[in-house]
Amino acid sequence: MFRFSKISVRCYAKDLKFGSEARKAMLTGVDMLTDAVAVTMGPKGRNVVIEQSWGSPKITKDGVTVAKAIDFKDKFQNMGAKLVQDVANKTNEEAGDGTTCATVLARAIAKEGFENISKGANPVEVRKGLMKAVDQLVNELKAMSKTVTTPEEIAQVATIAANGDKTIGKLISDAMKKVGNKGVITVKDGKTLQDELELIEGMKFDRGYISPYFINSAKGAKVEFEKCYILFSEKKISQIQDIVPALELANKYRRPVLILAEDVDGEALTTLVLNRLKVGLQVCAVKAPGFGDNRKNTLRDMAVSTGGVVFGEESALLKLEDIQIQDFGEAEEVTVTKDDTLILRGKGTPEEIEKRIALIQDELEASTSDYEKEKLNERLAKLSTGVAQLKIGGASEVEVNEKKDRVTDALCATRAAVEEGIVPGGGVALLRALKKLDKLKPDNEDQKSGIKIVQKAIRQPISTIIANAGLEPSAIVEKVLASSDINYGYDAMNDVYVNMIEAGIIDPTKVIRTALQDAAGVASLMATTECVVTEIPKEEPAMPGGGGMGGMGGGMGNLKFSKNQVIFFLLSKVAIRCSFTIDCRVGSHQQKPFIHNCRDGSSAKLQDQQFS
Repeated sequence: MFRFSKISVRCYAKDLKFGSEARKAMLTGVDMLTDAVAVTMGPKGRNVVIEQSWGSPKITKDGVTVAKAIDFKDKFQNMGAKLVQDVANKTNEEAGDGTTCATVLARAIAKEGFENISKGANPVEVRKGLMKAVDQLVNELKAMSKTVTTPEEIAQVATIAANGDKTIGKLISDAMKKVGNKGVITVKDGKTLQDELELIEGMKFDRGYISPYFINSAKGAKVEFEKCYILFSEKKISQIQDIVPALELANKYRRPVLILAEDVDGEALTTLVLNRLKVGLQVCAVKAPGFGDNRKNTLRDMAVSTGGVVFGEESALLKLEDIQIQDFGEAEEVTVTKDDTLILRGKGTPEEIEKRIALIQDELEASTSDYEKEKLNERLAKLSTGVAQLKIGGASEVEVNEKKDRVTDALCATRAAVEEGIVPGGGVALLRALKKLDKLKPDNEDQKSGIKIVQKAIRQPISTIIANAGLEPSAIVEKVLASSDINYGYDAMNDVYVNMIEAGIIDPTKVIRTALQDAAGVASLMATTECVVTEIPKEEPAMPGGGGMGGMGGGMGNLKFSKNQVIFFLLSKVAIRCSFTIDCRVGSHQQKPFIHNCRDGSSAKLQDQQFS
């Protein structure tokens, strides 16, 4: 006998639009979103202030941040806006910068595409011609690209991406010089007004000592060890018998010992503290960083780095009470503060460290999660070159957040430049590739229309930069096109014509390529749209009005507070916790005197209280 469960599905009515009406509604949303994003483009681009559901408004000049913040009430307009948001998001994920350029290109391609299709062009053939043109432009950009090698060129790329901030450019250049082009560089809030670069060599993690009784330094509240043994445990250490063998070995060899475990408490912690205070044994216990599998992997990384083993691993079958001297990890220096731990110059063998690095790199290639990739990169850096931290300072949280957006963009742009090289900036590279499209041979007139769409669209980035500088774009664009020098362009910041490469006005090839490909892919699909379907939200019935309180005719009914409610009140400047029963029904208040003996021996009396 079979049983069938009922499945209820909520269905909403649909609203449909076709043809030019659908495309026009979507284009309205695209236009409004792009207008908001485009004002941030170029050295004289403006900021956008975004209301947030909590805290103060966000001020930003980051295109993708502006795009993500925009929603429209009209569902057809919102659908067009969301498609362009996808362009910005995809470009940001792939290249880390160029989102404003991608948004401007997407609007231009979609707009020209809509016009051509409205005049009767075949949408499929138009898209084919459009993608042919994009492929030709990508090849030309790669041919134009120049390799980035020197710190000065890296600083130039970062400066341009950070909206002309030379301090940020130098900061990123210095960071890459110290940890390498593929090293891990993190961006964090600073604690001063100035931007700072901190290089963390070795293993550093955000866990401090479990007890302040471990402090052994006169220079501050910290623990400092030299030539230190390190004990790693995946499990919690609570029993005294688990810890005594390790302490005996450390005492025998007159070496300090750092214990890294899931937790240390109970008898084990008491034993450690007593040995520290009474015997003078140099010991410190720290909780292992992270949670779950991430904690286990981090412990294994540290064990490999210091030449130790991890107790508690199911595969190793090691018990703490059986510890031998070779099971300890070793490090030249260990510093533990209230908040973090730093392990320097571990004694792990280079061969084992290389194997561990290769394993993490394989995991990194296989991972699809951004969070996992971030954690794997951090682990990789700690095992190899260390981590460079950019601490961004400012006078207020709003200022720091705005600067962090620019630093993150600059960092991503710099990595992209190192990866694929650079081209002249300021929209000039796309303009220079324009002439190559004249040589393309389309199969039919509709494909030719697609090529012309791209020819018009790639003028938009430089035109937007010039317009944001308060000038008329057409004359300047034509003057740049008239020059035979591939690097000749317009410096919008200083209002002069210059050699863009020599002036340091450059763009990463990867950023421009990605922006062009992503914009063309989505915008060409939008242009071929014939029908748009949205949901009509179901109208919910209004909630019935509530009744009055007390004698106002219902609503509260038979209101009763639960028994043993805990309240706090102040009596003779002493906070007292009291427990009492209230029976509070509408129209009949029952009050009983209540006497509670307080902690200080006095009494508190509650009576004649009125509840309404």
